[in-house]
Amino acid sequence: MQTTLIILKPDCVQRGNMGECITRFERKGLQVVGAKFIKVTEELATKHYGEHEGKPFFPSLLQFITSSPVMVLAIRGNNAVDICRTLIGPTNGAQAAPGTIRGDFGMNNSTNLVHGSDSPESAERELALWFSADELTDWHRDGQAWIDG
Repeated sequence: MQTTLIILKPDCVQRGNMGECITRFERKGLQVVGAKFIKVTEELATKHYGEHEGKPFFPSLLQFITSSPVMVLAIRGNNAVDICRTLIGPTNGAQAAPGTIRGDFGMNNSTNLVHGSDSPESAERELALWFSADELTDWHRDGQAWIDG
């Protein structure tokens, strides 16, 4: 089982697509084990996107992610990182396939609705930034056997 970080970004929140996105993760068989609706501070945004510091788009990235509340999710399941990234689709919504979140709702590269960790290592680092250990809840879904096979 993997746990990954998902951020429903300001454009997702402002456009009223949070419920649809969460539904897609749950319908696939993934489990929400943590959630919070927050206004991101510049300090947290800088830590999260630190690998991009110094790049030309970094200031606009910080401005965007701090412009409105976001929904932060910890999503768990078998191969959760890759499955979530497949459901989300490529970064540029104009190039993402229909059926993906970005393909169905995204139109460009910069306001792309959702962040998903890109590896198990990134997920571990990112989850620690956004959630304390006591904010993640282990719980048993009675129908899990139907999902895992």
